[in-house]
Amino acid sequence: MSKKLKTNQESVQNDLVRRVFYGRRQGHKLHPKQARLVEGFLPEIRITDFAAEPMRAFEVNKFAPENLVMEIGFGGGEHLAAQAEAKPHIGFIGCEPFLNGVAKLLNRIQQYNLQNIRIHDEDARDLIELMPDNCLAGIYLLYPDPWPKKKHHKRRFVNSENLHHLHRLLQPDGMFYFASDIPDYVSWALMHLRDHGGFDWRAGEATDWKRPFEGWVRTRYEEKALAAGRTPTYLRFQQRANIRPGFL
Repeated sequence: MSKKLKTNQESVQNDLVRRVFYGRRQGHKLHPKQARLVEGFLPEIRITDFAAEPMRAFEVNKFAPENLVMEIGFGGGEHLAAQAEAKPHIGFIGCEPFLNGVAKLLNRIQQYNLQNIRIHDEDARDLIELMPDNCLAGIYLLYPDPWPKKKHHKRRFVNSENLHHLHRLLQPDGMFYFASDIPDYVSWALMHLRDHGGFDWRAGEATDWKRPFEGWVRTRYEEKALAAGRTPTYLRFQQRANIRPGFL
């Protein structure tokens, strides 16, 4: 086999590995109401077809958001729904491939008549690669899967490629919010964000990492973490256009 052919095959294989989805798609069987919401309501607020022009996804309600904010991996949607209710002038995009979590958020959207949420119910990477530059005012990544085994660290969402897209999507001075209860993942995130060079860590004092984000709503996952004796860490980063390694 020629060296060139081997290199091309390895490139294709690496791309396929990157596109493998490792998380769960569904847990227990959906309740009848949840199934109806997924079948009938989800298609109305799915943003996937509007990836290149995300603002257009909100036109169905004749709603023109002042800004867009994304939450990657919204779980049961507790935080996302609370943010949307508190900030009706902002358009929120939620990414979550776990169907049971999507169904819970759909129920919250209907219960509170939230007009400013759109959902991507597949791999978030597929969406962020298609979205235009500087289209988001903020991005939340809350309690992502830590993939604790060292051989699985490459599966972590915080990596150089994903950070490239998050930086590209954020408006100048836009905010990236990261929360985790796993110290190793916190260190991992800090290292990768420092090495990327396009994010300033907005820590005003030594204890800022203990302070939840503005408008914080405790999620079910965080409740479990606290009950297990784990301490949450909240990190705030601001996009900077002049990319250079390190934090200011």
